[in-house]
Amino acid sequence: MQFGVFTVSDITTDPTTGRAPSEHDRIKAIVAIAKRSEEVGLDVFALGEHHNPPFVSSSPTTTLGFIAAQTERIILSTATTLITTNDPVKIAEDYAMLQHVADGRVDLMMGRGNTGPVYPWFGKDIRQGIELAIENYALLRKLWDEDVVDWQGKFRTPLQGFTSTPRPLDGVAPFVWHGSIRSPEIAEQAAYYGDGFFHNNIFWPMSHTKQMVGYYRRRFEHYGHGSADQAIVGLGGQVFMRAKSQDAVREFRPYFDNAPVYGGGPSMEDFTRETPLTVGSSQQVIDRYAGMRDAVGDYQRQLFLMDHAGLPLETVLEQLEILGTEVVPVLRREFDSKRPAHVPDAPTHASLVAARGGAVANEPDPATLVDRWTGTRAEDSNVLRVAR
Repeated sequence: MQFGVFTVSDITTDPTTGRAPSEHDRIKAIVAIAKRSEEVGLDVFALGEHHNPPFVSSSPTTTLGFIAAQTERIILSTATTLITTNDPVKIAEDYAMLQHVADGRVDLMMGRGNTGPVYPWFGKDIRQGIELAIENYALLRKLWDEDVVDWQGKFRTPLQGFTSTPRPLDGVAPFVWHGSIRSPEIAEQAAYYGDGFFHNNIFWPMSHTKQMVGYYRRRFEHYGHGSADQAIVGLGGQVFMRAKSQDAVREFRPYFDNAPVYGGGPSMEDFTRETPLTVGSSQQVIDRYAGMRDAVGDYQRQLFLMDHAGLPLETVLEQLEILGTEVVPVLRREFDSKRPAHVPDAPTHASLVAARGGAVANEPDPATLVDRWTGTRAEDSNVLRVAR
């Protein structure tokens, strides 16, 4: 079971001080949060992608590459990679490069995002969102799986004899999660490829989450990737904790009441009852999230949103300390003790390489290698060396 945090990189005014961080401060805070996440023993740090205020994470690979240089163990992921508006060729190249830089500590989550105007900003039509997600991902898989690609589709220019560089580390592409809140087509896509399905249920009741995850599990089994309970599932969540639950409620309430994503809607009490938001003691968080398994079955990844609603960096770092030292160790033991032996862990680069037999699969057979610039084959080069 993997536990970690994700950030959407919002710049939100702290309602208790009236101050908002600068873009520079927020970017530096994200790096600090990632580093502290590793220090407290979390497994994953995931970063969203946005191209509009109040968000700052327009280039996740840049930030994650910087974080990779300052960490050693934590898996670096995305909370959304916009498969609809990014060029699949650029995704293939950027994340393979990041994979090399981070020595394999990389996976990513495909999504369509929640900002409608992003489509025309990148020359796309939001009415074709699902079609774009399906076609672009099919091309991305091809670019990672095949050394030389010929391809033609609806939404971009054709490719002829194209090789995406660098090739995936050890011949194994980063593992992909498909994130969706309400689109069964995306759950279907994840199941078709045998990829992971991440339901970021932070604003949704568990009844809806259960329905979406159940659909993905059934389709995963339908496509022959394993039994339904072996499907790779991730969930979102958000928590705020203090030693005494009443202190947590009192401290978090102004953030909940004033944050754009919460303010003006249901009360905090209603929201915590209907969604995974848990405001209270660490034991209350443990009890709440241990019960997720009862609704969706054994799952592989739990990510928490910790740095939102205008919370200052110091508070977020305190929350990470509580999460990593008091909550996650207990949840890890709870989940691991109950998971049947046939239910897999979340894939990692090491496990994917091992499943391929441990070989460095991206080294081509010299006997068949052809230099695409000169047309010379490997055996021709040997003949030339002997002749010289």
